[in-house]
Amino acid sequence: MKQFLLILLLAGLSLAGFSQTTAPKDTIHPWTIHGQNTILISQSSFSNWAAGGVNAFSGNVIFDYDFDYKRGSWSWDNKTILAYGLSDQTGLGWRKNDDRIILNSLLGYKAAKYWLYTFYANFQTQLTNGYSYDSNNNRTLISALFAPAYLTFGPGFAFKKSDNFRVNISPLAAKLTFVQNDSLASVGAFGVTPGENHLFEFGASLDAYYKVNLDKNIAFENILKLFSNYRSQPQNIYTDYSANIFMKVNKLVTVNAGVELIADPNAKIPVTTNGLTAYHSLLQVKQIFGAGLTYKF
Repeated sequence: MKQFLLILLLAGLSLAGFSQTTAPKDTIHPWTIHGQNTILISQSSFSNWAAGGVNAFSGNVIFDYDFDYKRGSWSWDNKTILAYGLSDQTGLGWRKNDDRIILNSLLGYKAAKYWLYTFYANFQTQLTNGYSYDSNNNRTLISALFAPAYLTFGPGFAFKKSDNFRVNISPLAAKLTFVQNDSLASVGAFGVTPGENHLFEFGASLDAYYKVNLDKNIAFENILKLFSNYRSQPQNIYTDYSANIFMKVNKLVTVNAGVELIADPNAKIPVTTNGLTAYHSLLQVKQIFGAGLTYKF
């Protein structure tokens, strides 16, 4: 709860700071800097409700910034995302519902009208511990800061029609998985050899982004990441797909809804049946919906 309140305070300071100090885009050429700070709140409450229901409250903060450079045939697109959220349900207490640190970078050199030679890098981890819960509300540690952390990079080529539609393919990509938590590393979490703190994979990757305006105030965003490891079971493709809808009510108020699906052959989720715990690779699903304040610059 303390971490969430701190991030909420930083969000407010960021909203105030950027509203006063952000420079016009034409003064920072060839750099273009833009982004958004979002605070989402959702709440449900029931009293003597015949259909039943559980009182719940959730809050999320999201910082999403783009730092893009373009000069001549060269371009360099960078995105930073920091997101954190907590939810509280009666009888269950506070639980994390979002936790992301994402850094994306794509360096490109123009080869044709819409084609680029590229080198890309992606880094992703989280801020705090993550747990799975059984029916008795007992929790099991399944992730932590830098456990896992993913670093993927490599040369390739990209089709970029606009900032809202691009596909980057790297046939020679390296992927490093770090597990800097000894208890998780000891059981071989996220594919590392038990007792080791990292895993190296070499294969092919695809990153795609598509955003379309469904209406004047409604935008639909799609993000897809794929990775196939040449060295071991290349048919088991790591897949991460996100779909987000942004609905603008007015200059500051928005309604956001999103779903993320991850199929990771190396991520084993503990499942307890009849007192016995086994680890399985399962489809990971995350859904977020809320209304709140968004400041864009």
